[in-house]
Amino acid sequence: MLGGCAVLAPQRSAEEGPVPPEPVPVPAESTVSLPTRPVELSLRGLEPCGVLSQRQRAALGFDRDPLPGVERGFADAGTCSYRNSRAKVGARLALVTGEGVHVWTSDTAQVRASPVTVEGMPALVIRTPGLDLACNVAVDVAEGQHLDVLYRDDGASPPPPLDRLCAGARRVAEAAVRSLYTVSTGTPPD
Repeated sequence: MLGGCAVLAPQRSAEEGPVPPEPVPVPAESTVSLPTRPVELSLRGLEPCGVLSQRQRAALGFDRDPLPGVERGFADAGTCSYRNSRAKVGARLALVTGEGVHVWTSDTAQVRASPVTVEGMPALVIRTPGLDLACNVAVDVAEGQHLDVLYRDDGASPPPPLDRLCAGARRVAEAAVRSLYTVSTGTPPD
């Protein structure tokens, strides 16, 4: 006669209550500091799809018409989305006029923000833990305003590595800041 045996996980009784959820890791309070911005490049009154010229879009590989939109997470900030159909990547510019770049470094942001400089302006490269298909670059353009560039996989097989997506976000941010300098000051950055 053969008998079966099994190892069963211990059962929780009704008195013990439900199993608590796994804690979500929250980054420690940010110590990211940015240098002083050399100039104010206001985003107020700008059309998001007018920031990048046709020449800049072509140089960045965007071969589809830009699509205007709204970013609800930033108080309905105006956006413009672009797509490179060959490389299967996309970008979205958001002209955020209601919150400064430090929204990304608050203790509730739950992202990893690394300081960089984009065309002389202080900026952050933003990686979201657990999200490997998109990267943001946020540029501190004016008091209480920032340019948010999201660069994402758009169906590539295999998807581009996160470092490549972050580099793409930075290239788009550089082109956009060059345009903003020209609009605001009449000349491109040095």
